[in-house]
Amino acid sequence: MKKCIKRALFLTACAAGTIHIVNRFIDNTANMKDILKTNDGEYYDWKNGQIYYHKRGTGSPVLLIHDLSPIASSYEWCRFAKKLEKQHTVYTIDLLGCGRSRKPYLTYTNYLYVQLITDFIKDVIQESPVVLTTNHSISFVVLAANMHRHLIKKIIAINPPAIQTSPKKSLHLDAFKKYILKSPILGTFVYNMATIETKVQKILRTQYFYNSQLVSTKMLDAYYESAHLEKSHGKYLLVSLSVGYIDNFIGHAVSKLETPLAIIASSQMKEGITAVDSYRRLNKNLETSYLSNTGLIPQLEMPERLFHIVNSFLDTQQASTTNH
Repeated sequence: MKKCIKRALFLTACAAGTIHIVNRFIDNTANMKDILKTNDGEYYDWKNGQIYYHKRGTGSPVLLIHDLSPIASSYEWCRFAKKLEKQHTVYTIDLLGCGRSRKPYLTYTNYLYVQLITDFIKDVIQESPVVLTTNHSISFVVLAANMHRHLIKKIIAINPPAIQTSPKKSLHLDAFKKYILKSPILGTFVYNMATIETKVQKILRTQYFYNSQLVSTKMLDAYYESAHLEKSHGKYLLVSLSVGYIDNFIGHAVSKLETPLAIIASSQMKEGITAVDSYRRLNKNLETSYLSNTGLIPQLEMPERLFHIVNSFLDTQQASTTNH
């Protein structure tokens, strides 16, 4: 019996040691190309951790917010921001838990990001910007605008998910997910396998882009690096996403929203048309536009075409402001 116990402990120690080595290897190699540099940006000292941001251009302020995902960062705006900065002061940020910003061990919720966006606009931008969001990031921006009437001039959402009622949760499964992902060695390993390079590549080629041939090696490296900065502590955001802490129902906020709202949807995505319909039922003043032959992130895939649509929405906003 004692021999069996010793053998089991030995094998467990070996397995833990091997997993730890794999984790360290992934952490070190994912960041070797150093694509997500920090020397051209700044850090905002927020109460829950430093937030990386970049400011460029002159003119009325525009804030660009990337998709809420552990692999995402403000890199998704790199091709688009250059076009916008010719006429506007453009701010891009890495959300807490993403990219070059801190990735603290805490519970990530919609209201955490409401606080972040509210504080960032008040402390850094110091005037009401137009805010562009991608996919799930619309939720906390809508909530922030609804809570603070004059905080944002206009919201332009790119491929937001459809508004749904709060999903049913399995408390036992959620508790198990949290337990596994938060464990120091095994949790990091599970996260690293979920964000391994081949899986990141698949996400880019099948979800983020319509034409997979447009996914460059540099783009892949940037997303892979983002997922593994700060010793893969993006797993803490993944915990909150996987158990639905950020799946708040925003239908009421959308129906009461006084801030102008526009949606740009990719027509090739079935979810895009469904999403637009779900927002239109709640907000009759919704502006919409569609992009063909693009995936979830048209700002990387077709920045020129997206720019023309966004510019038309910005011109509409400027005209509306002038009339008032």
